Amino acid sequence: MSTQVPPIDQNTIRRRGTGLRVLDHDCAFPGYTIFTPLTGQGEVYLIDIEGKIRHQWTLPYRPGLHAYLLPNGNLFYGGKGPEDQRFFPVWSNYRGGILAEVDPQGTILWEHRCPDHHHDARRLRNGNVVLLGLEKVPRGFVPHIRGGIPGSEVHGDIYGDVVREITPDGTEVWTWRAHEHLDPALEVLHLQDGRHHWPMANAVSELSDGSLALSFRNVSTVVLIDRTTGDVTWRLGHDVLAQQHYPYELPNGNLLIFDNGAYRRQWTATYSRVIEVSRQTKEIVWEYVDKPPQNFFSSYISSAQRLPNGNTLIAEGAFGRIFEVTMAGETVWEYVVPHFAPWQVPGDPVSPARGEQNAIFRAFRYAREEIPWL
Repeated sequence: MSTQVPPIDQNTIRRRGTGLRVLDHDCAFPGYTIFTPLTGQGEVYLIDIEGKIRHQWTLPYRPGLHAYLLPNGNLFYGGKGPEDQRFFPVWSNYRGGILAEVDPQGTILWEHRCPDHHHDARRLRNGNVVLLGLEKVPRGFVPHIRGGIPGSEVHGDIYGDVVREITPDGTEVWTWRAHEHLDPALEVLHLQDGRHHWPMANAVSELSDGSLALSFRNVSTVVLIDRTTGDVTWRLGHDVLAQQHYPYELPNGNLLIFDNGAYRRQWTATYSRVIEVSRQTKEIVWEYVDKPPQNFFSSYISSAQRLPNGNTLIAEGAFGRIFEVTMAGETVWEYVVPHFAPWQVPGDPVSPARGEQNAIFRAFRYAREEIPWL
């Protein structure tokens, strides 16, 4: 009598196991975690410490690229607008286009459309929104941009990053352009990256003094800029970072950064780490690295958040893995996103071959009191 052998799941991540993987009730921060599957159609999930879904939003727009909760408990969501190929083919990978505030029932209370928005946007303390966009840099500036794959400009043009501040009615009240404030001799594109987008911002956040932190992936640089003058007041570059994501200010004034580790200059092995950097000395005062280091790696996307109990929540974005570590680097909570779907990028002939993914751009943990409607 033959026994039917069940088919083997050919997706490596899903085969290893999804959902809640680790939970130390005594050490994990007891809150709720939000994440947005990048290959989803607009689903946003809020799970409890046991990994159970406590709430779900289903937005009418695919993610572009994530969502987080505002202080009033509403959802701030970045979605993809209508398909637009007027920039360059890989634009579909990280474009946004729609920003929205959504109540717990899924009603869109506020919406703004910006066709050149990409990666990130945040609500400021003054009620305005700061977002990342892009524009063509002046033709005369193109020769000054160094590095990148030769000939990969867009018909001779390069798109540069723009940061915009808009009011609730969509009026643009402040604009910052990379080519007007960054030194192209310092911000050199990695040789493996295209010259179509310089220097490729992937994060923006507001600091306690009103200045902004910006992360530029393709030059491995984080800067702080003065909102009054637009000047760069602080810089951390490729001597420390390697295609990092999501720098943000901690209560002590330091910056927490997910350092992805692609094209790392200081080490031949490929690995990711999370670092806390002193703004005064630029020294790394805390670091999380797995043992061995290559066990933890996401070449792109990802985030890290310092929790009220001193632990750090980390999103290893490419693999949909969210985990919490203590200051000693011990894992006390781990969850693998169980929502898989094909990566479909219009205009990208490689996307169908990428298979099903559970990738997320970022993840955030919230205390019970931060979600008044739950």
